[in-house]
Amino acid sequence: MKTAWYASPDIFDTLAGEWDTLVNPASPELLFMSYDWQRIWWKHLGRGHLSIVTVRDDRGVLRGIGPWFIEQEGEQRAVRIIGSTDVVDYLDILVVPGYEQDVLSALLDFMLSQDAPQWDILDLCNLPQNSPVLVLLPELAKTKGLTVTVAPLEECPIINLPRSYEEYLGMLDKKQRHELRRKRRRAQEMQAGWYIVGPEHHLDKEIDAFLELMAMSTTDKSAFLKEPGHLSFFKEIGPMMFEKGILELSFLTFEGRRAASLWQFAYRDRMMLYNSGLNPVDFPGLSPGVVLLIYNIENAIQRHFKVYDFLRGSEEYKYRMGAQKTNVYNITVYR
Repeated sequence: MKTAWYASPDIFDTLAGEWDTLVNPASPELLFMSYDWQRIWWKHLGRGHLSIVTVRDDRGVLRGIGPWFIEQEGEQRAVRIIGSTDVVDYLDILVVPGYEQDVLSALLDFMLSQDAPQWDILDLCNLPQNSPVLVLLPELAKTKGLTVTVAPLEECPIINLPRSYEEYLGMLDKKQRHELRRKRRRAQEMQAGWYIVGPEHHLDKEIDAFLELMAMSTTDKSAFLKEPGHLSFFKEIGPMMFEKGILELSFLTFEGRRAASLWQFAYRDRMMLYNSGLNPVDFPGLSPGVVLLIYNIENAIQRHFKVYDFLRGSEEYKYRMGAQKTNVYNITVYR
């Protein structure tokens, strides 16, 4: 295996035609490791020093990428995966299936060589619990004399979707089932409407409407959107994902006014709830956020998605909606 190190953003252009060949179709979590996502994140939210390492076989075929950057944290220089952590839920090292051992070993050998940039720790966060990196990287690191810790980082609740909405309701406890039916019936009595943004809509205006509702939701979300790069990131990643047929932006309306919105990604066999917006003032007692979530879960079932993924966060409402716990993990490798 041959490694090469790149510190200039030009490497994104260089790897444009190869990057996504490493995104395993069997792992929908790798949406956040796709070429466009990684490139756009670095453009708007990148910090520290870019430090991408490629691994090629003897024929020059790309087999793996260490998609990293290095930033100073106190007295330590930490190697992190591009995308950590504020707007990305799953991260990983990119490896062609079947080459994990060789690629990870080559990456570690390079990072321990004199040609590598200076670093003190590899701080790899948001690794999905089914990632082979979780098992292989610590084992390989220990054989090279490195100290490693692996720890659960955050919960990522998911619903394994059944074949029908009625089966889904049957998965819930009696009280929650009653509550969802009551809230849905109340919304119907108020003539609530809902829609998924399509080609007939003006996408930029719909994204602006979502961001307005997101800022109204909580003071934390409002502050988040005011941080440098966050608003511009949403406004670039949204149209790009929409063009690829991945972004699903939905709204619930009462009397023609938007009351709630969901920003979701329809990817492979999974519907991912990435973020939400809510008008908490003008529609008291109507639970517009819950109602819209009900409609979207039912829609995902009807379209034969297998998983509804709430992504990171252990909020109680996710488990009330029938989710089961999965985790993302953190691997820390000490020099």
